[in-house]
Amino acid sequence: MNIERYIEELATLVNVDCGTQTLEGVKTVAERMQALWTQEGWNTEQIPLGDKVGPGLLVTNKPQATHFDVLLVGHLDTVFPAGTVAERPMSRDTEYLYGPGVADMKSGLLNILWAIRELDAVDKSRLSIAIAMNPDEETGSVYSHEWIGELAKRSRVVLVCEAARADGSLVKARKGMVGYHLTFTGVAAHAGNDPEKGRSAVTALANAIIAINGLTDLSRGTTLNVGVVQGGSAANVVADRAIAELDVRFWENEEYDRINESMNKLCAKGFLDGVTTKLEQVTHKPAMAASDDTSSLMSLVEEAGKAEGIPITWQAVGGGSDANHTAALGIPTLDGLGPIGAGFHSTAEYLQIDSILPRIRLLRRIISML
Repeated sequence: MNIERYIEELATLVNVDCGTQTLEGVKTVAERMQALWTQEGWNTEQIPLGDKVGPGLLVTNKPQATHFDVLLVGHLDTVFPAGTVAERPMSRDTEYLYGPGVADMKSGLLNILWAIRELDAVDKSRLSIAIAMNPDEETGSVYSHEWIGELAKRSRVVLVCEAARADGSLVKARKGMVGYHLTFTGVAAHAGNDPEKGRSAVTALANAIIAINGLTDLSRGTTLNVGVVQGGSAANVVADRAIAELDVRFWENEEYDRINESMNKLCAKGFLDGVTTKLEQVTHKPAMAASDDTSSLMSLVEEAGKAEGIPITWQAVGGGSDANHTAALGIPTLDGLGPIGAGFHSTAEYLQIDSILPRIRLLRRIISML
């Protein structure tokens, strides 16, 4: 395996502005991945997922198959806005590669390709393999999770190739997450002349934050964070409108049910007389929890690691991925099968160069053992 060739291919993916909302950039990455897979002789198909996101990309070795031995999953998009690549294109030093999406997760997409390139011809013929690349993971896979879910239902196992953790650990569990928007509508009034005629949406928002924080249960790992607030027009006007964005994380899917019911009850009751509250759920990823079948898959991965001389350790992490959706369907799912990286969603994002080839070998070994 030629690491310099890998890095050259990686640069063609990283050096494209492809935030979820940069549809043309996401499409460009899909097309470049499609061209690489076509060169390998695999069947490729761009999947339209609506006009609000770029296309998905499906790659298979047996396009007529009704069942897959393994579904490999990765995403084409990043969190970064247009113009990011011009500011900081992919770069390197002796240890790391840097750039928007270099670890999250262009390298994961490329590791899948390279692992398949290294797979024995016998295994390529024996196994039915599908690779799904979606365009909107960074915004919750709202438009793609049903497509990936249908593929997962036809698959024996799912391997999600997000980056391994900074210490090399793979991911066995992820928190579920749900996002809400709250809109508060009150009555405007002059704060000096007629304050009693107003009903402050901002005050309602403040009351709501206190009530929402009260739903947190740290003993169960359930957290609620009002991370964005906006409201009002001027200091001397009683605000008639305010909005808040809420992020909820949980280890247990039963906690989602509790939070969702509580949020609906609180917002129906309201947080200040004369102010109405509209609650909108905008995202939802169920928790990724390990099952008995997942434990068997973990054992296989550990055996593969031993064969490749790679110690396998596991983490449960708070961030979500497409693994949340497939695991919730009851399909054995593991994550973090890309190379080692960290600093996701920031200017400090990096990919550890000396982890790339070993993790390709590990992924190839896992696939060959299925």
